[in-house]
Amino acid sequence: MSNHTTPAPLLWPRNKRRGVAAFLCFLGTLLASPSALGADAAVQIDEAAAAVERQVIEWRRHIHQHPELSNREFQTAELVAKHLEGLGLEVTRGIAHTGVVGLLRGAKDGPVVALRADMDALPVVERTGLPYASKARSTYEGQEVGVMHACGHDTHVAILMGAATVLSGLREQLSGTVKFIFQPAEEGAPRGEEGGARLMVRQGVLKNPDVDAIFGLHISQGGLAGTANYRAGGALASAQRMEISIKGKQTHGARPWAGVDPIVTGAQIINALQTIVSRQVDLTEAPAVVTIATFHGGVRNNIIPDSAQLSGTIRTYDPEMRAQIHRKIKEIATSIGASMGAQVEVQIDPGVPVTYNDPDLTAAMAPTLERIYGPENLAIANRITGAEDFSFYVQEVPGFFFFIGGRPEDIPEQEAIPNHSPFFYVDEAALLPAVRAMSRLGLDYLTQNAGRS
Repeated sequence: MSNHTTPAPLLWPRNKRRGVAAFLCFLGTLLASPSALGADAAVQIDEAAAAVERQVIEWRRHIHQHPELSNREFQTAELVAKHLEGLGLEVTRGIAHTGVVGLLRGAKDGPVVALRADMDALPVVERTGLPYASKARSTYEGQEVGVMHACGHDTHVAILMGAATVLSGLREQLSGTVKFIFQPAEEGAPRGEEGGARLMVRQGVLKNPDVDAIFGLHISQGGLAGTANYRAGGALASAQRMEISIKGKQTHGARPWAGVDPIVTGAQIINALQTIVSRQVDLTEAPAVVTIATFHGGVRNNIIPDSAQLSGTIRTYDPEMRAQIHRKIKEIATSIGASMGAQVEVQIDPGVPVTYNDPDLTAAMAPTLERIYGPENLAIANRITGAEDFSFYVQEVPGFFFFIGGRPEDIPEQEAIPNHSPFFYVDEAALLPAVRAMSRLGLDYLTQNAGRS
């Protein structure tokens, strides 16, 4: 069986060599580059992170084995809250249903920095073969489903729990406050519910005290464990869901002229929508994607149905282009419907805005990542057409969202397992540098901005 179905279950010991190499690289870079914290504090952070690594791995495996869907992260939230309380943090539960916030007030006045992790899993049946693989079942939109951390949020939570441990041990050196945000429903709230970053922001997660900057990360097999990448400006796309309802007139399949065919109408709409990106918007300004992903209609081979439904996604990076594409989708779909004698209704939800990395903040904090990962393991990322609701935070305050590699050495880049796959797993050697990175980003930001309060 391939690595896709039988990953090595215990990756941490096998990768200690890379951890030692990364540590030596870190020390060399630290000595060669000025640090906002100074060498003593940097070594303290590294030692504290190394001391909590085994616990971070255990947290991650526990969370992986007990995944919970969006707005249902009750056990995960309780695990997080108890840990933060044990560290002496001020803890608030129940933000945006299951969200948890821990507040670490430093010994000195200064700005407020937020560090965020997302907690929810996906309706996916796990097929990794790991000894701690999920066997959880739940209900999603009326269907019984398997539940799996197929997007790596289990690692995000464990990493931020580790960073909270590290930073709470350096309370006396903090010039300001760290707000640890553990967020539910990044993958989207169930139909009929609100959730995620949008609801957290509305319920005041960036207030009391007011956050000055926010940092977040995401893991994937896009890079090897022990590497990272980032992009200033628009990093991840804006995303909206579209629903197109087509009302025709049912008739016998042998007499199509006696009715109005919503299937043929839908096919014409699908083909025409593809010309928006290929022929009607200026792709030299920014990329765009228009995808129809579902087409539902009919129950029998010889009955032209009364109605059909299409749904899909829209991905853009430019607000004006996004508005133009939304307008054209509605114009094309309704015009084709009218020409075919059908009634067409188009609904486009507000979705998720672009995840935008503040250029000044990115320039100021990228050296921190370079000190952690080493210049040879840090890259500038291409735009990503995936979306992240971290975007709602950065609409309110400057933010920096980066990506960490989780691919084991024995998987070639071209065979990397994508997020959301039932076979998705990560090399746990990625966790230690990520704990150090989140800890250092928080501390470096507070130190660089110590005069603010």
